[in-house]
Amino acid sequence: MIKVKNQYINREISWLRFNERVLQECEDENVPLIERLRFLGIFSNNLDEFFKVRYATVKRIVDAGKTGKSVLGGEKAKDLLEEITKIVIDQQKKSVDILKEIERELEEQDIHLLNETELSQKQGDFVKRYFIEKVSPQLMTIILNDLAEFPMLKDTAAYLAIKMILKSDDRTKRTYEKREKRYALIEIPKGIDRFVVLPKEDNQDYIIILDDVIRYCLDSVFPMFDYKSISAHMIKITRDAELDIDNDLSKSFIEKIYSSVEHRKISDPVRFVYDKSIEKDTLEFLKDKMEVEETDSIIPGGRYHNKRDYMGFPSLGRDDLMYEKIVPLPVKGLNLEGSLLEKIAEKDYLQYAPYHTFSYVLKFLREAALDPKVRSIKITVYRLANDSQVAACLSNAVKNGKQVTLQIELRARFDEQANIRYAEQLQAEGVKLIFGVPGLKVHSKTCLIEREENDEIKRYGFISTGNFNESTARIYTDYTLFTANKPILKELNKVFDFFETTYKINKYKHLIVSPHYTKRFFKKLINKEIENAKAGKEACIKIKMNSFTSYEMVDKLYEASNAGVKIQLIVRGICCLIPGVPGMSENIEAISVVDKFLEHPRLFIFCNDGDTKVFISSADFMTRNLDNRVEVGCPIYDEEIKQELIDTFEISWKDNVKARVFNEAQDNAYRKNDEPKLRSQFAMYDYYVEKLES
Repeated sequence: MIKVKNQYINREISWLRFNERVLQECEDENVPLIERLRFLGIFSNNLDEFFKVRYATVKRIVDAGKTGKSVLGGEKAKDLLEEITKIVIDQQKKSVDILKEIERELEEQDIHLLNETELSQKQGDFVKRYFIEKVSPQLMTIILNDLAEFPMLKDTAAYLAIKMILKSDDRTKRTYEKREKRYALIEIPKGIDRFVVLPKEDNQDYIIILDDVIRYCLDSVFPMFDYKSISAHMIKITRDAELDIDNDLSKSFIEKIYSSVEHRKISDPVRFVYDKSIEKDTLEFLKDKMEVEETDSIIPGGRYHNKRDYMGFPSLGRDDLMYEKIVPLPVKGLNLEGSLLEKIAEKDYLQYAPYHTFSYVLKFLREAALDPKVRSIKITVYRLANDSQVAACLSNAVKNGKQVTLQIELRARFDEQANIRYAEQLQAEGVKLIFGVPGLKVHSKTCLIEREENDEIKRYGFISTGNFNESTARIYTDYTLFTANKPILKELNKVFDFFETTYKINKYKHLIVSPHYTKRFFKKLINKEIENAKAGKEACIKIKMNSFTSYEMVDKLYEASNAGVKIQLIVRGICCLIPGVPGMSENIEAISVVDKFLEHPRLFIFCNDGDTKVFISSADFMTRNLDNRVEVGCPIYDEEIKQELIDTFEISWKDNVKARVFNEAQDNAYRKNDEPKLRSQFAMYDYYVEKLES
């Protein structure tokens, strides 16, 4: 392989390029207008999480006095922090410009976003009443000047930084000379909708942002101060969200996770964002008091922060400005009214949400909970919905005398508190809890039930690429295989045994299990394609996944490319591999599809000289998935389902509307060709409609 200057894209930079693709959705005129605002919210929320985790990790490397080159793709950590800040400043500026354009287009649709200076008398009266009744009781306001210690600001909460210039006369001028400025902070309440819908007038819709409601009513907040001027500018900080789990043997695992999550509230800040129009003295006062460091990312922004709230922008009944809601389809041949277990006993079935209804997972669990012949249910949980029907099914099963074993991952990032709540609730109801494997997160998505039939135990189960979360199943694309295949489910039972007997490493002939086998297994399959290519046989690899960061697997695909293996990659997020480089990766093409739904499946297809092998998995080609997590991949043996998965890959691969091309320039260029326009997510739904009709 020819050595080139850059063999890899840095993962942090690649992630920022992914978020730029989300930002592209905000400015795409083919995306309905209100949906564009919601993508702006997704962009902002993604950025918050990036700083909490990835930026914080790089900052820790700098703080430890290390370069980090070996783990950062050859970049020095300090240089990387500076590059990240530069990219983010550019993206933030772009997002502000996009928002202005969207607001202009909303006005053309008779939807007006007003600030506090644009209200009519009637609207102003409404806002004052709303403030008194709804906002004022929840307002947290802190006067800063005389505090001995600066208050601990909440992670990613938005604050209005207030500066008041007090009035003074000649007799008191000397007394107040040093105290004529008053600084304060007002926390924007989270318990109130950020967007306040004003009364409709002349068929026109009007909205004011909560921040401006507060600005309009500042006189009501500070009546005790005689000021001649007052200003309010928004700020926020982002804190390091990495968990530091202590080694106190007297604490339970739940207690350790809870303690670590609580520590996030006082962890070090890593990003400080402020309204770029803030007065210089106010900004310096805040930075000094907050002890913002030079390694923190300091981002000048617009008038409003926490744009993640745009994910909840009101619909105003304007269906014409939103995506048409699809009706989730049934799986062909699998009736929700009858017994799922009877049908699954006959053959395997594939559910592809959200094109298929997620109800099959819930029906499977409900049936298992009530069936007198079912003896046990074992399930892994990574993220659950807020009001989880999955949890309700498990609780119901216990009440019906089933033995329920739940492996719940308490370290699922940003869902730790929710998972702790569910763990304690289900444990109290009699569910047997397993809290994972020391040093490993459990990221697999599996369920196994045991049913007594003809004096024997028969197993049924499902293996998925995504979480058992009925909320995200409406917007995340994921495969779930329902099966009664004896060899596969016998090995799945071994995975659950491993959770309880972690020193025992099982052997698998069918399942692909991390951390012990996944990397080795896929390398073996890649080597077979290399061998076939060198022998002049058909050799190709097709992979769809969320992220690709393992340099070891990148190198393996480079090796395959140089041997002549044709490789197609669909990677939604981070991709450290650089495709199309002569002498390194000229046989590799890679695209990313960002559209209405969040692409989440992991699918692996190997030509194998005409005897195609197909697998689904919970694992991406990331070091953490291959080496530091429990993941489960599954071979597809049913020929009809195998072809269905190949078809879904081909539909995604042919996308020339929402596909962006990965290249060395990282410019997120849309794929353009002379083929008929194909928007894969829309075409995927049509594919399943036709499948039902065939």
